[in-house]
Amino acid sequence: MKSSVIGYPRIGNLRELKFATEKYFRKEISADELEKEAKKIRIYNFELQKANGIDFIPSNDFSFYDNVLDTAFLLNAVPERYTQLGLDTLDTYFVAARGYQGEKGDVKALAMKKWYNTNYHYIVAEIDDATQIKLAGTKPFDLYKEALDADVPTKPTVIGAYTFLKLAVYKGKKQAADFIEQTAAAYSELLQKFGALGAQWVQFEEPSLVKDMTADDIALFVSLYSKILSAKGSTKVLLQTYFGDVRDCYEQLVSLDFDGIGLDFTEGKKSIELVKANGFPKGKVLFAGVVNGKNIWRNNFEMTANIISELKKYADDIVIGTSCSLLHVPCTLDNETKLGEEYKKHFAFAQEKLGELEQLKEILGTDGYEQSPAFVSNKALHSEKRAGTNDEVRAKISALGNDDFVRLPAFSEREKIQKERFSLPLFPTTTIGSFPQTSDVKSARKAHRTGELSDSDYESFIKQKIAQCVALQEDIGLDVLVHGEYERNDMVEYFGECLDGCLFTEKAWVQSYGTRCVKPPVIWGDISRAKPMTVKWSIYAQSLTDKLLKGMLTGPVTILNWSFPREDISLKESALQIALAIREEVLDLEANGIKIIQVDEAALREKLPLRKADWKEDYLDWAIPAFRFVHSGVKPQTQIHTHMCYSEFADIITYIDDMDADVITFEASRSDLTILDVLKQNHFRTQVGPGVYDIHSPRVPSKDEIKTAIGKMTQRIPAQKLWINPDCGLKTRGMQETVPSLKNLVDAAREARNENS
Repeated sequence: MKSSVIGYPRIGNLRELKFATEKYFRKEISADELEKEAKKIRIYNFELQKANGIDFIPSNDFSFYDNVLDTAFLLNAVPERYTQLGLDTLDTYFVAARGYQGEKGDVKALAMKKWYNTNYHYIVAEIDDATQIKLAGTKPFDLYKEALDADVPTKPTVIGAYTFLKLAVYKGKKQAADFIEQTAAAYSELLQKFGALGAQWVQFEEPSLVKDMTADDIALFVSLYSKILSAKGSTKVLLQTYFGDVRDCYEQLVSLDFDGIGLDFTEGKKSIELVKANGFPKGKVLFAGVVNGKNIWRNNFEMTANIISELKKYADDIVIGTSCSLLHVPCTLDNETKLGEEYKKHFAFAQEKLGELEQLKEILGTDGYEQSPAFVSNKALHSEKRAGTNDEVRAKISALGNDDFVRLPAFSEREKIQKERFSLPLFPTTTIGSFPQTSDVKSARKAHRTGELSDSDYESFIKQKIAQCVALQEDIGLDVLVHGEYERNDMVEYFGECLDGCLFTEKAWVQSYGTRCVKPPVIWGDISRAKPMTVKWSIYAQSLTDKLLKGMLTGPVTILNWSFPREDISLKESALQIALAIREEVLDLEANGIKIIQVDEAALREKLPLRKADWKEDYLDWAIPAFRFVHSGVKPQTQIHTHMCYSEFADIITYIDDMDADVITFEASRSDLTILDVLKQNHFRTQVGPGVYDIHSPRVPSKDEIKTAIGKMTQRIPAQKLWINPDCGLKTRGMQETVPSLKNLVDAAREARNENS
């Protein structure tokens, strides 16, 4: 029995890559110094996996920003607007990811979207009719040689040809099928170069194969790999899938000349069924994804052993591995000094999953493994009943009826009531919620956490920041204000800390995009609201202004999706428990005079099953009601907002409308406001605020740029239903960008208001 890892976290155990990259952005270190830090992380990861007995260790899973963006640069699919700036390759790469505004020009970043059903975001490759796809970079080869120099043979990994073409956006008449020859030639050359370097295996990652595939999709896949595999020579090719099963193309997949096929037996609902029904070809290696790469609970050795035992009936050569890249879990438990052993023994972060693979190799390669100490210990662990049951919460959830998910009166009547109550101008302006988390905020939070700053002094500091934020927004001229969220470390972690049933880590960071890392809560037991979470801050902020001020909350589905969920109860049950807690906060805010309450569901799309057949029953039938339950008890005069970001919404837009919010803001700027056409086509009733500028880019949008965006909006959406706002929270930006951007936003809205009144 051998073991394989699809990919390993690249941020470093203590986020070393994040800090080094941000120093590079600030011009505090050179490119050579950045690369030196990156190499330390890579070598550490290589040696760690080798020490844990991993047989198939990946190289080229590292990225300074994103692997899809890496692949675009590798294949020469880089829009001319970036290359013509005349920057070196690394800076051009970062400009494509983040945008640029300076002496060389002004360009927006490439679009960013969610990576399938995860909280990771990828950069969308852009291909136009003039694009010449060809092998143009050396990164995969350089990192393979780097590992060899460290005495670690690896299997280089690259985003597969089919997935790359399916994820790209096409800016001309040509579509994916028009680039088959060029793409196949580039991947063929890649295999030949790896063969010359002595690589025994190359891994092509093809997660798009687990989505619904049409006949044209299957033809595209087969055409690409029929050509690519004809040039592989002595190098073996592993076709690696993850996040689901390959039910639409299993027969074609196993008939192609791949030497190994990686299937997901964790999320792949039909993976075992496919192998049983169709068999598995002799001479090919089955890479079985049995260690969950997306959650942090210990592997159940008994269940894994049963899966492998079943697979051995059909496959002669099996390699056990992770279900997906370990990018989606924290690096190591070693840095968790405050969590009790009663909790930690249930967890496996990336490093611990390497150990699990090593144990499983030994167990599964031994007759009578059921008696082995590791197996017996693991079985006992999974037999334990964890504390954390709340009978009162469970009873409330069980008692819910259909009426609990319906808000009255109907939307159209509420809209009239709220317009009369608020008397907002045409194109009301607001922000999504957070304001920049400046260095003084981070320092105060750290000092409070370590006890250097008392509770009262910390509260005084937060009130001072809120007062400054409210005054700034009044000065800028925004119509609906926010309190800035200075008390919050993260939009999910903060709420988790206020809820019973959650656990928290010290340094269990996970990459979300680029240098942005999050520290997800762990849902350990039944969830309940331990105390008011935002009420005092919202009341204080509202007391400082006569303008409307939004109470800011995170929605139940987003809290669930951005946490590590339990596996002993259903996601539906967890979502409704969280919804009950957020509902209590909503009603508390309303009772204390907060007239507008925003309940963000930034991650609504995130856990949507990748196959449409599973959407309703497995997700939407409980995710949408969970949100409706949060606000179904408020008065018609109270306006409910929500926000969603960085996902594709077209195919679920009617479900989003059915959330029955009064106003919804969308990320839209990076996708060039294309969501507007979807809203128009579906007669979207909810008032909307499509983001008019990208907050993940360091550039400042001009007034005219924002007016142009407003003009696009009014061509598709009635002006009376439009709000003007950035596309996401401002937490990650600096004040030097935030203030002029918001001033331009307000000026643009006022001019558009005058022109449309």
